[in-house]
Amino acid sequence: MNEMRYISPTGMIGSGFQEASLRRALAADPHFIGCDGGSTDDGPYQLGAGKPMFARQACKRDLRILIGAALEKKIPLLVGSCGGAGGRINLEWTWGIVKEIAHEQGFHFRAAVIDSEPPREYLLKKFREGKIRPLDPAPPLDEKALAGADHVVCMMGVEPFQEALDNGAQVVLAGRSSDTSIFAALPVKHGFDPGLAWHAAKVLECGAAAVTNRFTPDGMLCTLRKDEFILEPANPQMKCTPVSVAAHTLYENADPYLLYEPSGALETHNATYEAVDERRVRVRGSGFRKLPYTLKLEGAKQAGYQSIVIGGVRDPVILGQLDEWLAGMKKRITDRIDSIFGEDMRGKYHMNLRVYGRDGVMGPREPEHGRLAHEICLLLDFLAEDQETAHTMAASGGHIALHHPIPEWHGLISGVAFPYAPHVIDRGPVYRFMLNHVVEPATPMEPFRVDYRTL
Repeated sequence: MNEMRYISPTGMIGSGFQEASLRRALAADPHFIGCDGGSTDDGPYQLGAGKPMFARQACKRDLRILIGAALEKKIPLLVGSCGGAGGRINLEWTWGIVKEIAHEQGFHFRAAVIDSEPPREYLLKKFREGKIRPLDPAPPLDEKALAGADHVVCMMGVEPFQEALDNGAQVVLAGRSSDTSIFAALPVKHGFDPGLAWHAAKVLECGAAAVTNRFTPDGMLCTLRKDEFILEPANPQMKCTPVSVAAHTLYENADPYLLYEPSGALETHNATYEAVDERRVRVRGSGFRKLPYTLKLEGAKQAGYQSIVIGGVRDPVILGQLDEWLAGMKKRITDRIDSIFGEDMRGKYHMNLRVYGRDGVMGPREPEHGRLAHEICLLLDFLAEDQETAHTMAASGGHIALHHPIPEWHGLISGVAFPYAPHVIDRGPVYRFMLNHVVEPATPMEPFRVDYRTL
């Protein structure tokens, strides 16, 4: 095969795309359609709780169109990190949608469902063998922490996708996977240059994000050849430039020239970006360095239950002494919690106060520390072992914040405006990531299970 064409219709299942753009890209007779189905952008909640990132109807709409397009063109559809986090619950949630679509549309096909959540005994065995090692930075890890995680997934490379395709799957639903492996699997399998294949995959995995101005989620068409790949936005109103493509190569990477994948590292030191015309860009010169095979681990564990209070402050007298006001407020809240629950509660809850309008986003890393707007937003949150405790703390904290005095005002004051009533918002269970590690499998397929299902 001298040329392979493939489509990334959008950055993520559920985020949407223009159906007319997809139809335009399908006219190029692509060899496959690939689409990411998840991300850690929203934090650990999707993995810990097994919940999707996007609403079911939004995901169903995208999957219905993509499955129909793949069956119409008789090409595979590859979806990675299904259901937001790619855990077993997320994956089966996606499979349920696909079954419903097939029933409603009368679709018939062979599917592969790839589980990326290995048995905990497997991970504990790898840990004891010294085959799990930390990345930088990584939280402390021992057998107790690993066994106590709510969910742990392995981020798969190209091999599970390749095995599924080898066994005749037309729709591949994968658990947690490298975003790029979705798009590199078939090109690497057919012998295309791995540097170009992985580089094209890196740019494609976010759909049309590598255009100059992505005014709506949409798709990208890639044409891969022996010594180059060409990117073309599926939407005729969008365009790529050498700068926009090069910029997306840097997206979410610590090193601008070295991008790590399970089987090695994409090297872009010698990559060149050239405009083919006003909409298309040609890339050449990408390399790939083979390294010992590793799979990234992601794990989530419930941290407790959270309640929050949001309020606005515009009083210039309060803002003129904000640090003193906040410090006094936090002490009064802490004392109040002690009086309600007793001093034994100390160390069993977490209180955090963010000030938006002054350092709220970056905190101590803010280069313009202390610069104050004419108004601020206070976000007060409490994390406790149960929802009732967190709610009680937030209710007390919000009341204290509302009436916390300053020397210039006499009598009872109200210094905070609450945008919601009631002002305490219970967020339910919250989770934390408890792994930033890699595992060294005996084979690339070792942690994964491929289940073939016919509809």
